[in-house]
Amino acid sequence: MQTSASETTELSKRDWLQTLAKYRAPSHKRSLFELAVTGLPFLALWGAAWWALSVSYWLAFGISILAGAFLLRLFLIQHDCGHGAFFRTKWANDWVGRALGVLTLTPYDVWARSHTIHHGTSGNLSKRGMGDIDTLTVREYLALPRWRRIMYRLYRHPLVMFGIGPAYIYYIRNRLPLGFMSAGPRYWISAMGTNIATAVGVGALIYVLGVAPFFLVYLPTTLLAASIGIWLFYVQHQFEDTFWAESTEWSLGDAALVGSSHFDLPRGFRWLTANIGMHHVHHFSSRIPYYRLPTVLRDHPELADVRRLTFLQSFACLKLRLWDETEQRLVPFSALRQQETS
Repeated sequence: MQTSASETTELSKRDWLQTLAKYRAPSHKRSLFELAVTGLPFLALWGAAWWALSVSYWLAFGISILAGAFLLRLFLIQHDCGHGAFFRTKWANDWVGRALGVLTLTPYDVWARSHTIHHGTSGNLSKRGMGDIDTLTVREYLALPRWRRIMYRLYRHPLVMFGIGPAYIYYIRNRLPLGFMSAGPRYWISAMGTNIATAVGVGALIYVLGVAPFFLVYLPTTLLAASIGIWLFYVQHQFEDTFWAESTEWSLGDAALVGSSHFDLPRGFRWLTANIGMHHVHHFSSRIPYYRLPTVLRDHPELADVRRLTFLQSFACLKLRLWDETEQRLVPFSALRQQETS
């Protein structure tokens, strides 16, 4: 992790909103191109995976994994649509986002509302619980009864976080507008409309391909996309020197520039993940299309090292579980034993 606290503080004082405003306008041609070079290969790979079942399951599985990477990229296009960043008009963003939501198993309007709340509350200890990963402070964890500590430890275990968790979220939880059950018909229409469209598509493919062939490709494709998506979201906010504060000390600028990482991936992975690793810039100005984020870092290199996290460094984030309000950093459970013996 790079960039000192003083440097980050200085950067946060600048009027980045005005500086970054010129990058916000999307290009319809570029957006359509991005949609085509993601959607068409995804459909081709999906079809190739089903064809490959007649040759070898493992060949089909390998192709499904690659298809999952492109499905993840489609979700990130949906993500930009939710921010109103992919097209210039709201209707284009919304309807492309809704269509992609059928493939990504994510009701667009429900997710967009939840994600907007996440952007407005990320790192705020007083407003946790919507669109984020549950994170307790050391004090809160120690105050829990034993059974609730065990449940929290299970929740934060990598097998649950990146295995069971993604399957639960995308196959089960997203089927209802949880969090917005009484917020109006729009969210029920979004969830039920996505469910119906997905069921029709799945039913048609099962009718053509058969039950077993369909799920032998569908499950690894969607599970991989879901797991990598959760992993990206995790490392973009769950790193040691991230930012958490009570409402009185919280600011949107600090939550973006300090509480979001620059997950600096190799070029190929950067393309497949639609530059979402440049998360600190995205959180500060979410209306910037993902294909303009590299230009921001090129024009403003001082942003490149802010909370920079490399691919190898990101694995150290797996052990971080609790926010230490005294040390102002995320710590592993082992830090509790160190405190007890000190």
